Amino acid sequence: MGPKVVTDLYDTPSDATPLAPSERDGLLQSWITFRRDLNEAEQANITAGSAWALRQRRRDILTDDFVRLLHHKMFGGVWAWAGSYRKTECNIGIHPAHIALEVNVTLSDVKYWLEHGAYSTDEIAIRLHHRLVTIHPFANGNGRHTRLMADLLVVRQGNSPFTWGRDNLTEPGSTRKQYIAALRAADNHDIAPLLAFARS
Repeated sequence: MGPKVVTDLYDTPSDATPLAPSERDGLLQSWITFRRDLNEAEQANITAGSAWALRQRRRDILTDDFVRLLHHKMFGGVWAWAGSYRKTECNIGIHPAHIALEVNVTLSDVKYWLEHGAYSTDEIAIRLHHRLVTIHPFANGNGRHTRLMADLLVVRQGNSPFTWGRDNLTEPGSTRKQYIAALRAADNHDIAPLLAFARS
């Protein structure tokens, strides 16, 4: 047996969450050996998952089932664990044992905010996005998944989807830095930068 080939497949930016070895074992496509392959496969899956989500006619997307199903539709062609809440601890997010409870608390809060007009529709969707990012329910794809959740929520409320800086937020660059800074401001109870960024 020859030496193991070293690739950049699991290299992650410093502000991204690395996968645990057990999560890496969930890669479904054997042809994926480089990071660019993984990005390409995930993007194709995300495009298909987004199209599926926008075609859905179900009224209530604020359910635990839909949160997990959407993640599966976005990543199920690439990762075996897509749509399942993470079972490992990571550098961000809450303990895995609390994920299901906190997702459901968040969805209940969002329903309450919508019913009582607690915030503008945009702000409710951005608060949903931020809370889910903070929980970090899945091993990978949380930002992309929760941005689509926010988009679906505002579209269901009659608004246009967010523009999210009009850039690929998975690639390092100034737009991603601005997005991460806005998330950190929201962590400190200042939602305004994230709300502005989402429509930039």
